[in-house]
Amino acid sequence: MPDKPIKMVSWNVNGLRAVWEKGFLQSVNKLDPDILAVQETKLQEPQLTDEMRSLDGYESFWSFASTKKGYSGVGVYTKLKPVNVNFGIGIPRFDNEGRILELDFGNFIFFNIYFPNGQMSDERLQYKLDFYQAFFQYADQYKKAGKNIIITGDYNTAHNEIDLKNPKANQKRSGFLRIERDWIDRIIENGYVDTFRYLYPDKVKYSWWSYRFKAREKNAGWRIDYFFTTKEMVQQDMIKDAFIDNDVFGSDHCPVGLTINLTK
Repeated sequence: MPDKPIKMVSWNVNGLRAVWEKGFLQSVNKLDPDILAVQETKLQEPQLTDEMRSLDGYESFWSFASTKKGYSGVGVYTKLKPVNVNFGIGIPRFDNEGRILELDFGNFIFFNIYFPNGQMSDERLQYKLDFYQAFFQYADQYKKAGKNIIITGDYNTAHNEIDLKNPKANQKRSGFLRIERDWIDRIIENGYVDTFRYLYPDKVKYSWWSYRFKAREKNAGWRIDYFFTTKEMVQQDMIKDAFIDNDVFGSDHCPVGLTINLTK
């Protein structure tokens, strides 16, 4: 494990093949992360080219949706070698959608999660809430064992009014429903920290914009992509910086990041 700060980036790419044609490699070179988590790859394993799999200097790991083609999917590029990798939480109902990657780096457990979107139907909203519950029950086992945990990805929920441009207009829309926001409250009460909001309590910055109504041009966005860590990592001064890079394009999301230092 390096004794220098470790830079991590998370990016919902909304289709890896699509973002590849929009300067993905140049964006990665600019960001220069030690660990890059991507969500919504929309790939099946045969569609993952050697070029996509083997970025210079990185090892990569992938989880694919087994139930639906061109859907969901997550990947992690890493310069650090994990000691173990898991591709789910042992519940087929959730694992089959290719939303979960878990990398154990020894000093910390790193999760890349594409949390479900609840907008499609009441059933999908319930699936999303059930997913939150099942995943955090799983993560809590590591937390109770005293592990450092980092949980990044697209959470598909804006936590508070500061986290989206038009909170009043979206109170009845999945992504800002009280029942979803309560889950973020619960995560924090249970000992996890939203690192960006911890470091920048009053900063207004978004990570996702609708493709409609020139939303990104007007910066009418939502902050739904996060790096959560266990509060012990904050207490031990491991969290050095958190950021949202609005200058990177190619997806309807932009990259978000975290820099940690494991050495005092």
